[in-house]
Amino acid sequence: MRQYQGLPASSGIAIGPAWIYNPVKVAVKVESIQDPEKEWLRLMSAVNLARNQIQALEERARLNFGENEAAIFEAHLEFLDDVDMMSGVRGIIFNQSLNAESAIETVFNEFAREMSELEDAYLAARAQDLYDVSHRIIRCLTGGDDGLAASLLIHPSIIVADDLTPSDTVGFDKKKILGICTAKGGPTSHTAILARSLGVPAIVSGSFDIADVESEILTVLDGNEGVVMFGPTINELNLAKEKRVEWESQRDEQMLSTNRPAITLDGHVVEVVANIGGIDDAKKAVEMGAEGVGLFRTEFLYLDRTELLQTSEQASIYRGVVDVLAGRPLVVRTLDIGGDKNVPYLSLVSEANPFLGWRGIRMIRERPDLLANQFEALLLAGVGSDLRIMLPMVSGVGEVIRAREILEEVRQSLIAQGKPIAEKVQFGIMVEVPSAALLAEHFVPYVDFYSIGTNDLTQYSLAVDRTNERVAVLASPFNPAVLKLVAMTIEAAHKHGKWVGMCGELAGEPSAVPLLLGMGLDEFSMAPASVPPVKQAIRKWSLEHCKEVAREALDLPGSSEVIKFLKGLTPS
Repeated sequence: MRQYQGLPASSGIAIGPAWIYNPVKVAVKVESIQDPEKEWLRLMSAVNLARNQIQALEERARLNFGENEAAIFEAHLEFLDDVDMMSGVRGIIFNQSLNAESAIETVFNEFAREMSELEDAYLAARAQDLYDVSHRIIRCLTGGDDGLAASLLIHPSIIVADDLTPSDTVGFDKKKILGICTAKGGPTSHTAILARSLGVPAIVSGSFDIADVESEILTVLDGNEGVVMFGPTINELNLAKEKRVEWESQRDEQMLSTNRPAITLDGHVVEVVANIGGIDDAKKAVEMGAEGVGLFRTEFLYLDRTELLQTSEQASIYRGVVDVLAGRPLVVRTLDIGGDKNVPYLSLVSEANPFLGWRGIRMIRERPDLLANQFEALLLAGVGSDLRIMLPMVSGVGEVIRAREILEEVRQSLIAQGKPIAEKVQFGIMVEVPSAALLAEHFVPYVDFYSIGTNDLTQYSLAVDRTNERVAVLASPFNPAVLKLVAMTIEAAHKHGKWVGMCGELAGEPSAVPLLLGMGLDEFSMAPASVPPVKQAIRKWSLEHCKEVAREALDLPGSSEVIKFLKGLTPS
């Protein structure tokens, strides 16, 4: 037996044969060409073919996974039209008279390298996307297959790979995926996100050499502990089977009770809601027992377009989500987009570190019209709904004051036009920058609620790239420094009668439930698939016990101590 410790990416126990996915990469030769114009036309033909393939993957992802996952491929389509990259490719073909394959590899790899060196989880994931797209274009140029793995995965297996691109993961037949195990990657990679949406166990950063793993070898994958065993002993196999039976039974039990409210043993009620990217996600959230939406990521509406959405188009999409929720609360995050995304019609410019640059609410100074248009669409679509609007990337009070002024201007304009609008709208902010947590009490006069985004709050607080397998273990939201910022926010809000939600990955982690309840969190928002287990976990605890848990956890020195402490707890 060989056992490897990785990072948990999706909970559960999987037992089955290992299916080794080790695709052969196309070897790119640098060759001189005689006719640059002809070579450029050959490239454009390959790009169009790649576009058709990516659009097919986007639709496949939308049908099998949801809007959030489909948006991955919307981003891939953007790369095909990226002016800077394609200009660089054209320069190599025309100025250096080199073949299209080498030009694509050179330019895309350079952009990907620059992205991967930035200390930002999202950008590191986008670097992997760039490699994915460049390999696809090169395959199209050389006449290779489209990279879909669906036809290769014949029977239910645990997929074992060095790493997986989004195209790889979506290409598999989801009915044949028992689990996913990669040697590289982080818990916030596309692979991890897609595994959670499928509800299959997964680990990343397994640190094994894929060349040492035999095809079809019996494998045990523990997504709860982040452990993979190749060739388990009879004893280990029997223990894993017992764990799997327990996990499957627990999952069935969770689904049976998922539509019941989340109430602690001593009668304390909290909201358990979902993170979504569109109407399909909203439907899945309701099916999984979500009591509303705690984060509607509206940036997906702005990607893969050549012009700004009309207000009526936005309102129609928002109204579709409102109708699906049927009176349940809807928290909408305003446009969170910036210099890291290629949106030509917004006149964005390249930035050295875009995730610390012109993005989110910071765009308000130069483009207040974007926020005004979105506010108008939301007010029109929110008639008769429980609408709640929140601002992303807030770092100072002035941003919130200005945004509220714009909202009021829009509201008064619509009233003057005699249009029906949402009557009662709650207004809040995302707490994902440490300064927002530190200044939480100063926002009180201007907000109705706070929503803590632990993914960004963790990386900004700890300066760690969560997708980098060499340091991903450090990027834990269980770090006491992050937890103290969370506790500080909740305390300041509750002092003045405001409620606090959380929409980061931590909110969907059952082991964190007693800690977050004890700190006073009012709303838990997560991927729809995480709703049933979190609701069940809440029902096992008393609020008074949770307060003791929080006090002890916040006194611990590190994330490993906090995690060990929480795992050793017995509900009451």
